[in-house]
Amino acid sequence: MPDPTTAAPVSDIIAQIQEAVRDCDRVVVRGRNTKPALSASPLHMPAHSLEMSSLSGLVEYEPQEYTFTALAGTPVCEIAQLLQANGQYLPFDPVLLEAGATLGGTIAAGLSGSGRLRYGGLRDFILGVRFVDGSGTLLRGGGKVVKNAAGFDFPKLLVGSMGSLGVIVEASFKVFPAPAAYASLYIDYPQLESALQALHMLTRRPVDLLALDLLPSDSRRGWTLALRIGGDEMLLDTRLARLRRLLDGGDALRGDEEAAFWHASAEFTWAPADAALIKIPLTPAHIAPLEAALNPNQAPRRYAVAGNVLWLAWRDPLDALGATLRGLELPGLVIRGPASAPWLGRVPDSVFARRIKAALDPFGKFPPLFPE
Repeated sequence: MPDPTTAAPVSDIIAQIQEAVRDCDRVVVRGRNTKPALSASPLHMPAHSLEMSSLSGLVEYEPQEYTFTALAGTPVCEIAQLLQANGQYLPFDPVLLEAGATLGGTIAAGLSGSGRLRYGGLRDFILGVRFVDGSGTLLRGGGKVVKNAAGFDFPKLLVGSMGSLGVIVEASFKVFPAPAAYASLYIDYPQLESALQALHMLTRRPVDLLALDLLPSDSRRGWTLALRIGGDEMLLDTRLARLRRLLDGGDALRGDEEAAFWHASAEFTWAPADAALIKIPLTPAHIAPLEAALNPNQAPRRYAVAGNVLWLAWRDPLDALGATLRGLELPGLVIRGPASAPWLGRVPDSVFARRIKAALDPFGKFPPLFPE
């Protein structure tokens, strides 16, 4: 069987992927291994690894139409650089760009960064996909333009599917004009309760924020709210002053130091390399009970997207964290770490999702959607 990573025309590589899916009992798709726990084969299911890094390159880019199409193995950082040169960006704030995250892996993982607060997540910007299903058939869903009607919404279906439904080979996205400049405001609170009150207030006011994160302060005795705004540089000082009045204080940050803070957020450089990295979807109402349950564990953490996502760096046994999450009826997704399955806590399940899985992967070629 040909190796799909061999340099070859795109059509040949896709044909090799189709052949591998047909011939192998189990298939696991990998990009550049930036999210290893999501592409690990279950221990009881040995699988053939499809390395997608050679399926890379821009297929089409229309700056005036604010859309692009690229192959699944294309590093997202290359796309971001191209967009930046044309004054555009991906507003869902993709993560792990410098680590080498690929377009297909970003879609399959369904991960967005802190900057998704203003305009929405990855699924709000994907327009179309081409992918190989479990029978080895090449399918297309969606299109390459913003306004399209192409039947079943395969693009959104594949977001967060973690390689369980097919092998993504190509994707199209819409993009936005990039803010001309950024600024951030940081305000410390002595207690979690007061920080949460400020967070709730901000989400109920007509305040135009690009990001709103909550994290333990450097002293670990308090909490810090981090707010990011963007737009016309001439107006940022006025907007920062308005935010200071609203919050009764705060320290402004501009320039390289400001950019470095949000870069650390998107690259998870704040998370120790020897710790498991877990994404926990939640709501602000879960934060106080979860903090009480985790006490006295002082694991590095960031509550992003106005308290709707927790990124947690965890060094203790994952079983203990799973039990805590189950008690609070919260799911956890292991991005990296010693996990035999990516899900912790309350494992999501869906009859509809299982039917889709059976239709797209009738022979069970890809990893299961949920633990079996």
